[in-house]
Amino acid sequence: MTTPIMETDIRRFAGQIAAMEAEIGSEIVGQREIVRGLLMAMVAGGNVLLEGVPGLGKTRLVRTMGRVLSLPFSRIQFTPDLMPADVTGTEIMERRDGESQFRFQPGPVFASIVLADEINRATPKTQSALLEAMQEHTVTVGGVTRALPEPYFVLATQNPIEQEGTYPLPEAQLDRFLLKLLVPFPSLEELHGIVELTVKQDETPAEPKATGEDILAMRRVARDVPVARAVQDYALRLVLATHPEAPGAPAVTRENARFGASPRAAQALIAVSRVRALMDGRYNVAFEDIRSIAPAVLRHRIALSFEGVASGMTAERLIAEIMEALPTN
Repeated sequence: MTTPIMETDIRRFAGQIAAMEAEIGSEIVGQREIVRGLLMAMVAGGNVLLEGVPGLGKTRLVRTMGRVLSLPFSRIQFTPDLMPADVTGTEIMERRDGESQFRFQPGPVFASIVLADEINRATPKTQSALLEAMQEHTVTVGGVTRALPEPYFVLATQNPIEQEGTYPLPEAQLDRFLLKLLVPFPSLEELHGIVELTVKQDETPAEPKATGEDILAMRRVARDVPVARAVQDYALRLVLATHPEAPGAPAVTRENARFGASPRAAQALIAVSRVRALMDGRYNVAFEDIRSIAPAVLRHRIALSFEGVASGMTAERLIAEIMEALPTN
């Protein structure tokens, strides 16, 4: 049984999000949609994969987000020689009172906001060290499972896979990311703002606008947002339409997709849509909420077939054509 959402809850939620967006925007030029996506994922309780070329301010954005949310922040620079223990931590031996004892030394994954920088430059073995943390919010080392702090949020950045020295993330790990956001190159006006911001000597750092307890409270509010059966049905049909073998799959899917999105995609569509509705001051999920966040939810969960790649199809275009072919009723 869900708790009814009061009008005051909705106003408070929208106000808190607006304050966080504004404060992050004081240090970040442009990227408004990226900031909104990060906040939606944080409140929905998921992780985010950011893709963009180096130098777009991804690390600065995450640091700013940590300050605004008053949460412990850590950064892991993924490189080809990084080992799993460098991420999760390890047991070290030390002498106490003349006796040798093992003590757990936590790795950088033990923070509330973890930036996995250039995650696709590390080997698959090291990439997989994050799987348990991302899904279960725990880390198991030496047979002992340790809980991670809540709220817990992994934000990974990756360079486009066409660049040298990258290892594509496996499908199992990609599926653990609630959203995949594409960081666009700034416009001319935004480039002016970036240059002017970086040469300022009296720059004032962003101030805290929320706490971890606030985020957890917002999550509880978002979980109670009602979803009409027709809207939920549309979200589930959209996920099924990405599978080429599914009955009634659109022709564009059968011709271009190798496999479609997992059930986690359906959960993500509903969870993020609830947050988006509250951010807009509404207490119900609309079809537009589903359609708006579908590309970010689905783009990393769909694999194109050889024929699709050869024909020049992209995940973005495939999702757009599926939504075009799929009625809302």
